[in-house]
Amino acid sequence: MVTGRPEYYSSVRQSPLPTGSRRRAAIGTAVFFVIAPGVFAGLVPWLMTGYRFEEPVAGWLAMRVAGGALIGAGLLVLVPAFTRFALEGLGTPAPVAPTTQLVVGGPYRYVRNPMYLAVGSTIVGQALLFGQLELLPYAAVFFAAVTAFVYNYEEPALRRRFGAEYEAYRAAVPGWWPRLRPWSPR
Repeated sequence: MVTGRPEYYSSVRQSPLPTGSRRRAAIGTAVFFVIAPGVFAGLVPWLMTGYRFEEPVAGWLAMRVAGGALIGAGLLVLVPAFTRFALEGLGTPAPVAPTTQLVVGGPYRYVRNPMYLAVGSTIVGQALLFGQLELLPYAAVFFAAVTAFVYNYEEPALRRRFGAEYEAYRAAVPGWWPRLRPWSPR
């Protein structure tokens, strides 16, 4: 097991990043942001519900407030999680243009899969806010699909790409339930 501050953390974090590469990473990340969360948390829920508010029922105000809070929390996590890929990882979240460095800052200090949790939060939030409860089974399918993707593709790819650095991170930061205190490789 790796403990303390291994040399690979300091050498990776201190290398200067070329401006052109950073620009390409930012553009690629922005495009992927529109495509992936835009489709799964925006287009599909809209196609399913038309973003129509259903008639209120008992306790509906509390559900709408909770839904709005879940959407807000999801966006507050999602945007910085995506930004980290371009700024810290010099790549994108898209498997076709992966990062050159393991992304472990920002929301990734609390949980390994903040993007998936944030997108799922916005889907569940929309179900509650709009009273469109048919989005809840869609959210369950989304979580099942991303969980299968993480375990069958993403984690093995990260192990191959980053080796001991990823294993140390994986041992310290939970995949799906956020830590209370941020993790630091130092």
